[in-house]
Order: sequence, then C-alpha cells, then structure tokens
Amino acid sequence: MEFSETENAEVKSQYWTPMIKRKPSLSIESMPSEILLKIFSYLDAVSLLCAGCVSKRFYDLANDNGIWLKLYSSCFPPKRMIWKINPAETETISLGCATPQGRRPGYWKKEYIFRQIAAVKARVMQLVKPVDPQTGLPCKNREAIRASGLSWVIVLKDTSGKEHVMEQADLSFKDTSVTIFWYSAHWPCLNILSTLELCGVTPLLPNQNRGANTNGPRRRSLIAKYSLSNLTKTSVALGADKLVQVFCLNPGLLLGLWKGKNEIAFVTASLHYHQLLEKSTLGSATLQYVLLPNEPVLDDVDPEYGLHDYNLHLDMHSGTHTCMCGTFKSLFCRKGDIQNGYLRLTVVSVKDNAKHLPIIGTVGLSWRTDALKGHVKDCYLMDVTVLDETRKPFWCFSAPVNMELSSSTSGLYDYMGHIYTTEYADSEGKVSVDLVWLEETKEYFVINLVLYISTKKVNSWYGTNY
Repeated sequence: MEFSETENAEVKSQYWTPMIKRKPSLSIESMPSEILLKIFSYLDAVSLLCAGCVSKRFYDLANDNGIWLKLYSSCFPPKRMIWKINPAETETISLGCATPQGRRPGYWKKEYIFRQIAAVKARVMQLVKPVDPQTGLPCKNREAIRASGLSWVIVLKDTSGKEHVMEQADLSFKDTSVTIFWYSAHWPCLNILSTLELCGVTPLLPNQNRGANTNGPRRRSLIAKYSLSNLTKTSVALGADKLVQVFCLNPGLLLGLWKGKNEIAFVTASLHYHQLLEKSTLGSATLQYVLLPNEPVLDDVDPEYGLHDYNLHLDMHSGTHTCMCGTFKSLFCRKGDIQNGYLRLTVVSVKDNAKHLPIIGTVGLSWRTDALKGHVKDCYLMDVTVLDETRKPFWCFSAPVNMELSSSTSGLYDYMGHIYTTEYADSEGKVSVDLVWLEETKEYFVINLVLYISTKKVNSWYGTNY
C-alpha cells in the first residue's frame, strides 16, 4: 500500500518522534567551585559582598580567606618588623607572608571590613575636630559627611507594610545645616501610605574618593518617623503656589502635594549639623540614636542675670538661596525677664534702629521636580544655633517656618509698611521674628527678634532651679 507524500508526512508526525540532541543548560551557579573562586578573585570588595548574597554556596565561596587576604594586603600594605635575635645580628621579616591557612572562613573578610571602617572613622574624626568660633560647630561638616559616605533616604510605608525607598536627589549645604531634596516621577499613592521614615544611610565599605555607594551593602539609622494619616488635617500648611501646596511635619520636614490631586510632588528635609553624624549613623533601622544627656554644670552667673554672654547664629534661607545670615553676641536675660516658664533673650529690638537687618532677595521656598519647578512665597527655612557662655551648642534646630501678615502696620517713622510675623516653638524654646515690608524698595527688614528659652531646658543644662 502506497501513501502520497502528504500522507507520509502525517504518519511520521503521529508515530515517529525524532531524537533531538539538546545542549545542557549552563549557568554560573552550575560551575565548579574552583572556576567560581577564580572569577571571584577578580571582584572588588563591594562586588564580592554582593555576590555573597546570591545563595548559600556563593556566600561560602565569597568568604574565601585567600581572596580576602589579597584584598587586605592590597589596601593595607604590611609593615616590616625587625626581630632582634642577638645584639650583633638582626633579621627583617615581612608580615606579608601571612597565609590564609589556619583561619576560619571569613576571617580576612572581617579584618578587611574592620580596618576599612576604622580608617574612615579616623578620617572623619580628624575632620570634625576644628570648631568654628562663630557657630560652635565643626568647620568641615560637609567634608566629614562626604568622607563617611553618608547619604539620606526616606522610607514610605503603605498600609500593607510594603516599603518604598526613595534615594536623595540633591543636597544643599549651609553654615549650620544641610537640606536634602527628594523628587521623582513615580511616587506611591498618598492615600495608601501610613508613615514616612527619614534615615541616614552609610555604606558598609565607604569609598572616600567616590562618596556614597548606593549599589553596595548599606545600613540605615532612623532619624525621625512621621505619620501620613490625615496629612492635610494634622499638618501645618505653610503656603502654596499655582501647582503645589506645602505642609510642615515636625521636626524639619517639608512635603509638597500637587494641588487637586493629593499626590506627592516632592519632599525636603532640613537637618542641623549639631550631632547630625551621630543621629545619621549610630541608630538602627527601627530605633533612633539616643543623644547623650548634657552633664549639668554649676551655675555661677551673676545674681542680676539669669543667662549672660550667649551667642546666636541665625541663618534664614530657602534651601539654596540665603536671605539673611548673621551672628549676634553677648545676649543676656535678667532674672526679672523670666516669665511663664521662659527666659527672654532680646536679639533685635524695635527701638534700636541700628540693629535692624535687611532681607536679601525674595523670601520663599524654591522647589523642583524632574519636569517642573516653582516658588512658594512667604515661607523659608530657619537655622538657629544658640551657644552658651562656654561657646557650647545649647539650643540648635533647623525648621521650615512661614510669615503671616499682621493686622497692624509699622508705627516707626523709618518703616511705613505692613508687618509680618514668624513664630517657631519646640520643647526647648520659642523664636519670634517681626519683619516690615517696604514697598518702595521692595524688601523686608527684621525689626524685632526674640528668643525664649524654656526654664526646663536651662535647669536640665545647669542643674539649677529657675
């Protein structure tokens, strides 16, 4: 019986399956350990740590003492020691002949990491030693931050517990603070978010030349935690422009929302330098670093004064543009000025025209995203650094504030215009600023500036009982 060519093809397809030789699938994990060790030996320390996170087998191979001893020796050249056998004979032995044998797996990895961390810590400690006499803070905070590899992230958590980590987009350094900006085209929906955590992030192996390494292993230090539930009702609205509305979350956080959409446009944090490195590096991912309490000292002030010889360094800025920056010395408070639990320190008085200060440029907060930018008027960032009589930081903060139009107008002959007020308060004190707007010259003048220090703060600082 004969079949046509088409019928033959159908029969073959039904009753005959050809033997097809398939090439065995290859993957890096199926390679012999000797080959993988050879590959790992070409990796740098950060890449090697990342490779160890792939699997249990990779972790064991990436702990190889031979590879890490090679890295250790290349970064920390061995010192040469002279062993005296007798007074007439000496022998020089190189410590570079150390071998990986006899050590537990991972020994040289730990030694390498500890030495790297110690080297960076020593570098940072050297940078923070010199102190600026005007601010009482380290002169080289910016360099210390970069040397440590420190950066900041915000962690947005939704109601299901999922985390959305946003890397910092930009930084702006001032005399006493750093302002961090986050902006993105892909923010999670505000309606499902429950909290926002501000964290300092440091690489396990910081590189002083490249700064922060966002690809390698890092650790978080929680700085502050904010609730995002009912944000528009529980937070302070500082201002708005045509596109966004700005809200303040204490301490020191600004959150911009797109108008009419209830969606995040940007986030800005203003952090004072005082103990910033400690707060950004020494906490854990869930617990904030607890600042060491001040050790009270005996109060030897003159009986006529409550506080004397205090200094104030004040910086008013938009995050990038400085509106006013100045140092005010020899501030004092008479005991008769202690009222309602506060000691009053007058910095600028309405009656003293010689101390009235002009504001440079337009007061407001500049913001931008990947595609848009804007300017929210009548609000700014205020950095306050109060030094005690020993020039030790006594009260420090950096916070967003706004100006509100007062119902009264200036009665001063030199300043005929509308008066604006700025108020700030926390658990340690209050700041009150009065500004007058001069229409003719289109500028603000600070005509009144008063600090109110909490008696609780003073008593805990000095061990007194005001």
